[in-house]
This record gives sequence, C-alpha cells and structure tokens, in this order.
Amino acid sequence: MVIIMCEQLRLEEGNKVLEVGAGSGYHAAICAEIVAPLSSKKRGYVYTIERLRPLADFAKENLRRTGYADRVMVIVGDGTLGYRDAMPYDRILVTAAAPSVPDALVQQLKVGGIMAIPIGGRYGWQELIVIKKTKKNELATTSVGGVAFVPLIGKQGWSNEE
Repeated sequence: MVIIMCEQLRLEEGNKVLEVGAGSGYHAAICAEIVAPLSSKKRGYVYTIERLRPLADFAKENLRRTGYADRVMVIVGDGTLGYRDAMPYDRILVTAAAPSVPDALVQQLKVGGIMAIPIGGRYGWQELIVIKKTKKNELATTSVGGVAFVPLIGKQGWSNEE
C-alpha cells in the first residue's frame, strides 16, 4: 500500500509533503527518499502528523536513528486539520480512512497538488481516492479501488467516541 500510494501521488524531487498518520515513520522515510534524496540540490521535505504522542515519539526516534531527521518533521496533533505552519503542500498523504475529505487538507493543498486519502466507512468499505487540485476551488477525483485502513480520528474525521 505504501508503494501504491507513493505512485498515485506522483512524488517528485523537491516536493513538500504532508503525511497524516505517522505510524512507525516508515512511509515518511520512503517519501523522503523520493522527494529529498541526500544527493539532491532541489530538496523536498516531509511533515508527518500523528495524534498519539507515544506513536509520534516512536516514529521520531525511528526517523532519527535511520538518518531521516533532517528531511522529516514529526508533529503531534489532529491530522484532520493538517499543519498550517508549512502550507501549501505539493502532496498530501492520508494513512487513515475519513468519512469525507477534510476541508482543512483541501485548503492546504497547492493548486496542481495531489492528495491520496482513503474515504468510506469507519470499519466498512473504503476506497482510495486520489484528488488533484486543478483550481483554487476545483478538484478532480479518481477512485483507485477498495482498501482497508484504520479510522481517521479528529475534528474533520471520525469522533473518538464512536
């Protein structure tokens, strides 16, 4: 799934990427290898946001230990709201399923930018949706197929109580 999502995002050297859901840090490291290779003069950057502090700390330590701390920043926060401090993003990658596309993430995506996000039921049917922002208020969406992800918890996702 990591490779499928990276391919769908059409990551390029120099891209600024927001990942929602840091997990272990693995996916952020793969993105960093593509957008910010060590040999690059046009170096991109990856911001990864995680709502659970212990998981964010785990990802941060993994990324530090494996040499990605200079190319990936781990943030603790509500990923459904994105990370406004570094917007706009060339690419947004969401690693948990939302009931609909969070408006905050759409606002933080550059015109011409691409987002990959699973959309659907909290635990039921979900589709991987690829969104291209063609104009300020215009999106082109494509379904890549069925997927199974954990729910995206937050203000513009699923409630933690459900």
